Amino acid sequence: MPAAPLSALQTNAETIDKLTSLIEIGISLSSERDRNKLLALILEHGKRLCHCDAATMYLIDGKDRLAFSLRTRGDPLPVSYLDLHDPQTGAPNENHLATWVALHPHSVVIDNAYDEPRFDLSGTHEMDRLSGYRTVSMLTVPMRSRGGTVVGVLQFLNALDGDAQVTPFAHPLVQVAEALAAQAAVAIENHALVEGRSQLIDSIIRMIASAIDARSPHTGDHCERVPSLALMIAEAANAADEGTLADFRFRSQEEWREFRIGAWMHDCGKITTPDQVLDKGAKLEMFYNRIHEVRMRFEVLRRDAEIARLQALLDGEDHAAADARFAETCAHLSDDFRFVAEMNLGAESTRPEDIARLRKIASTTWTSHYDRRLGLTPAELSRMGSDPASAADPWGEERLLQDRPEHRVPHTPRDRDLFAGGFRVDVPKHRFDYGELHNLSVPSGTLTPEERFLSRAHVMHTLAMLELIPFPEGMTRVPEYAGTHHETLTGTGYPRKLDADDLSIPARIMAIADIFEAVTAPDRPYRKPNTLSEALDLLAGFRNRGTIDPDLFALFLRSGIHLRYAEQYLTPEQIDPVDIARYL
Repeated sequence: MPAAPLSALQTNAETIDKLTSLIEIGISLSSERDRNKLLALILEHGKRLCHCDAATMYLIDGKDRLAFSLRTRGDPLPVSYLDLHDPQTGAPNENHLATWVALHPHSVVIDNAYDEPRFDLSGTHEMDRLSGYRTVSMLTVPMRSRGGTVVGVLQFLNALDGDAQVTPFAHPLVQVAEALAAQAAVAIENHALVEGRSQLIDSIIRMIASAIDARSPHTGDHCERVPSLALMIAEAANAADEGTLADFRFRSQEEWREFRIGAWMHDCGKITTPDQVLDKGAKLEMFYNRIHEVRMRFEVLRRDAEIARLQALLDGEDHAAADARFAETCAHLSDDFRFVAEMNLGAESTRPEDIARLRKIASTTWTSHYDRRLGLTPAELSRMGSDPASAADPWGEERLLQDRPEHRVPHTPRDRDLFAGGFRVDVPKHRFDYGELHNLSVPSGTLTPEERFLSRAHVMHTLAMLELIPFPEGMTRVPEYAGTHHETLTGTGYPRKLDADDLSIPARIMAIADIFEAVTAPDRPYRKPNTLSEALDLLAGFRNRGTIDPDLFALFLRSGIHLRYAEQYLTPEQIDPVDIARYL
């Protein structure tokens, strides 16, 4: 068999080289996640494959236009886009070479841009005049996706021969350029799909967070403010180049996104928190403030006293003595009710003598004449069934403040399944205890132990919900970031009692962000917001007790994040002078 001519061998070698390059290009395009780098790779590979002097990429921008997206030359363009159709008539714009290729779509080879009758190349000529460049040969190919949709156009300028002289584009290069354009279109389409999926996920997450905030006027924007603050701290920690934070880095946009999503989802479990817990601004508040029921009982006692006074007068008692006794009773009732009302508001701490006085007031009795089992739901009646007094006599003397069996609501089976899910928590005996004395005796704040547990249970629900989601690679730490913001370095947090060895830097950041937002939030129903200095005093106390990361707290202050956050989210009245040297 005769040997193949040298030119044929060279052609075969070039073909193999082009095919090898196309395979390598396909691999590199499929692995690139940054859109700008992806577009630059396409042009770089295309220019090399076509052995030309310059290349330009146009992408269809969603407004029926070809937008100039990237060029290898740095001279300015006279326009930024070309209309694919006339905006007035809707007629296709077939005068321009790039728009014709996008509309039809077929590749076009032009050997001499100054001797081309088919297309209006006046724009190219004007560019040459302004820049001093001279466009001669041109190869323009459409980028078509898998479904045949044109996503853009690649244009290569001035093919070069072996001596770097401008020459026409050889027609075999058209197939190579089209293969590259097809790969590029698929890569761009895949990138758009991934970006679209990411944007969809992010939008859904923000929608869930917004819905949680919208549930209550008292926790509005918490799910927005905490991620904002957490990202501020994370950016400062990421830039640290000394100390314990020097080795901490988010090394890719995917890691930043993973943390951001975890921060946005940190309270998604609050969607399960009962409204009467979420919005509880007073100790007797349930679905409404039951202080009105208690006040009515005091009113009844006053009227009983007034009736007793009138009866005493009818029996011939001295007016002065009867009036004095009535006035004393009224003053006593008024003072007791004022005390109960103040206890209902939930002070920072309740003294033992206050609890003793509350129990004494509770022991006061008044007379009821109507069956209190009437109008109750089956669930309430079933809880009431264990009360001997209710079964024996539905009316008679009742205590002024009452803790009844029907006030105690048991846990649901679903609750018990959740609590058994590997969490280290002390579960109270009941789901709710609405007892009046029980609620008013809460030592601080407004929540009973049962309600405080349910409030904290939102983290368990957050983890349970997020662990149901099959997060893709690069997002597997979202549950960790979302579910550790109530853990402490001392192992006293919840729901898993993790300690310092178990808590990553991002988890520690979330804890500080959540605490600082909570103590400065202006919209809590149960207390006034702390000033900036008061909030930092509280954080310093947590630092001193070892529950939050001291280095992150120091970074929080030294980087001025406390002031940046305050200027953005706190009211002017809250921003008072702070000497950070006190805390460092």
